[in-house]
Amino acid sequence: MSARPSPLSELCSAIPSLPSRLQQVGRFVAANDYDATTRSMRELASVAGADPAAFTRLAKAIGYSGWDELRAALTEARRPEQSSPFSGRARGRRSGPNPEMSLISDKLEAEAAGLARISPGAIAGAAKALHGAKRIWIAGFRSCRSVAELLNYQLRLFRPDTVQLVGGSGPEDLDLGAFRSGDAVVVIGFAPYSTPSVLSARAAHASGATLIAIADKVSAPMAEGADHLLQFEAAASPGFFPSLTGAIAVAQSLAAATFMLGGVGAKRRLEETEARLADTSQYVAEEG
Repeated sequence: MSARPSPLSELCSAIPSLPSRLQQVGRFVAANDYDATTRSMRELASVAGADPAAFTRLAKAIGYSGWDELRAALTEARRPEQSSPFSGRARGRRSGPNPEMSLISDKLEAEAAGLARISPGAIAGAAKALHGAKRIWIAGFRSCRSVAELLNYQLRLFRPDTVQLVGGSGPEDLDLGAFRSGDAVVVIGFAPYSTPSVLSARAAHASGATLIAIADKVSAPMAEGADHLLQFEAAASPGFFPSLTGAIAVAQSLAAATFMLGGVGAKRRLEETEARLADTSQYVAEEG
């Protein structure tokens, strides 16, 4: 038996033959399939400007018993093909007398190529948004937590009172409710995407804050509706774990550009921070 086409393929193929109103609903679902799997039918209808019953009629028009069955199919289609996204990457490496040397060489070459494809213009645009923001929130979870902490640390060196790590001082949901218009929210992530990162992006979008996504794909769920997308390559590098090299380079470039835009004021605050660190002997003195 041949496998049934993906629900999105079925939907897109059927749209031209649907009644005009169902075509509009179908296009909305096709363009927002992630929302279709996570939001209620009533919420979707409100955003789409449609009658909730139209989603049921759409599902039946393309061969499903109702919206719940179509939604379940969309959810299943979005599920990763394997439950081991990291160990699966380790398969298929070529053998030889020194396979680890081959891996290291290939990885370094891929990392350098990936860095060369990062867009300086996109980072500059996002830096302007950070410079003009009243408060900056930075969200990164699981492996991306280290990138978020790095960006948080560097920005706080010259913006000590207006930068905060989401979930840094308590449950992240408390911070999500504090996003406001005029703030900037930086969300960092790559596949497989963490749920808190997507929730952070959605909270930023709902609050009217400027959303900056540092992500591996244009289709990343935290990049949906983003004002600025800073894309880096995560999967192109060999190895069992996707690469964070690009994300770190983006974060550090973003901090450096934001500092430059801060001018004399940013320089003065950085000097004050450095003086405080020296007074509290935070660094080991180097012997002459």
